[in-house]
Amino acid sequence: MRTLIGILDALTSGIRAGSAAVLIIATVVATLAWAVRSRRIDPFGRIARFVRQVVDPVLAPVERRLGRSGIGAANMPFMAVLVLLMIMAGAVFVVGGVRDALVSAYLATSRGPAGLLALAVRWTFGVLQLALLVRVITSWVGGTYSTIGRLAARLTEWFLVPLRRLLPPMGGLDISPILAWFLLGLVERAVFTLL
Repeated sequence: MRTLIGILDALTSGIRAGSAAVLIIATVVATLAWAVRSRRIDPFGRIARFVRQVVDPVLAPVERRLGRSGIGAANMPFMAVLVLLMIMAGAVFVVGGVRDALVSAYLATSRGPAGLLALAVRWTFGVLQLALLVRVITSWVGGTYSTIGRLAARLTEWFLVPLRRLLPPMGGLDISPILAWFLLGLVERAVFTLL
C-alpha cells in the first residue's frame, strides 16, 4: 500500500511540474496566436504561417465547443489555455483523490466497522460535492446536457431545488450551489459528531 501511495505522490508531483511547463509554453503560443488573430503581427509573415499551420489545428476543437458562446476568435487562444489549465487541475485532483481514497480506505479497514461506516459517510458527501462542482463547471462550458452533466444534475437536483426556492437568483446568478457546498460540509461534520 505504501508503495502505491508513493507512486501516486510521485505522479502528482510530476503532473504539477509538467503542468507548469506546459502552461508556460501554451501561454506563449496563445499570445502569438492572439497577436496574429488581432493583427498585431503581420498576418503574412513567418510567425503567422506557423500559427496557422501548427496552432490553429490544435485550437479547432476548443473553437468548435466555445465558438457559440460569443467569445471572439482573437481571444480563443486564451480560452484554450484556460481549458488546458482546467484539464491539468482536474488531473491533479483525480490523482490526489485516488491517493486520498486509498489512504482513507486503508485506515478505515484498520478501525473495523465504525471506520468503514465513517468512510462510507465521507465518500457519500465527497461524491455529492464533486457532483456539485461538476454541475457548476459544465454549466459554464455548455456541457449541462452531456452525460456527465446529466449525472451531476441527477445527483444534486434533490437538494438544490429547495435552496433555489429560498434564494431566488440574484442578478441572474444562481448562488444555490455555493450555499449547498457549505451546507453539505456542515451536515457532514454533524453526522461525524453523531458517529
